[in-house]
Amino acid sequence: MEDIFTIHHRDTKSYARCGELKTAHGTFPTPMFMPVGTRAAVKALDPDDLKALGAKIVLSNTYHLMCRPGEDLISQMGGLHKFMGWDGPILTDSGGFQVFSLKNLRRIEEDSVIFQSPYDGSKYTFTPLRALKVQEKLGSDIMMCLDEPLGYPAGEKESQAAMDRTLRWAEMTIKHWDQKGDKLLFGISQGGFYPQLREKSAQDIASLGFAGNAAGGLALGEPQDLRISAIQASLASFPLEKPRYLMGLGTPLDLLDGIRLGADLFDCVLPTRNGRNGQFFTKHGKINIANSRYRSDPLPIDENCKCRCCQNFSRSYLRHLYSNREPLFPRLASIHNLYFYLELMEGARLALREGNYMCYHKEFYNAYQNGPQDEAF
Repeated sequence: MEDIFTIHHRDTKSYARCGELKTAHGTFPTPMFMPVGTRAAVKALDPDDLKALGAKIVLSNTYHLMCRPGEDLISQMGGLHKFMGWDGPILTDSGGFQVFSLKNLRRIEEDSVIFQSPYDGSKYTFTPLRALKVQEKLGSDIMMCLDEPLGYPAGEKESQAAMDRTLRWAEMTIKHWDQKGDKLLFGISQGGFYPQLREKSAQDIASLGFAGNAAGGLALGEPQDLRISAIQASLASFPLEKPRYLMGLGTPLDLLDGIRLGADLFDCVLPTRNGRNGQFFTKHGKINIANSRYRSDPLPIDENCKCRCCQNFSRSYLRHLYSNREPLFPRLASIHNLYFYLELMEGARLALREGNYMCYHKEFYNAYQNGPQDEAF
């Protein structure tokens, strides 16, 4: 496989770096945040909205698309890109998160997961190979191996068992990946919240020779100090020359810490999900638009923000929309929050190019943590 990842700048005071990742549907800069379109749609937004916001790659979910409408139908419709009207890169999560989130509807066996569909109760046998084949039919640019994440506070013995199973599943999967094709396959490391397991898992996954490597099983209820140590142990054990994906994180501070520790790709539902529920992210903290103080506030969410929401609408109007459950509200909230996340990434890339990433990191941290936070959410 040709070189797909180029690193242009490395920070001298941290492990942060910026570069470019090449896929069949375009090359994009890193570090990069991926808006989440679980069911082939980023909620409340269309592809033109995403492009206007600066999105370069989106994420969809293999398990949910397999259940509805099915990979065969999507393939018949020309593949996932054509189906959802997005011509940029797409990464598909393997369905590993559903192994965790749907634990009451599944049974894990040695070489498979038996799911009961949350939609109609039907049963699916989901194997590592099926996860790969579904993603191939979808036409994903970046495919993910099936894994078994565990939430906090999983014990060390349980974490090692899931880590070992994840490795076996990765070994099964990579045997069937066409490395000469244009679809990239990433492996996923696990290890719970034990640095020694995280380090070993990352080394074992990296040794298999995937196009890129990911750290999974994070932001699942653990305290911040354990999360940071798990991330550090994972990323430090991945090869420098390949892209590193930090799955499922998170808050703006999580992203900046992930970049500091050497991650290149991120995804999270927070900007759209929290937006739909009335929370806006700003450089000076979070705003909960339901608070009565905004009832007659003429200011935009952020006076310095250039998104379409802030350029045209007041906090008072947004609170009115939210209070009355107007369908326009989730659209405007998602526009602002995704713009904020993507601008945060652009700022990080600029700081890396200029050689002052840790200054950018510190300034953002101070402003975000010391600003007037609306904690009620």
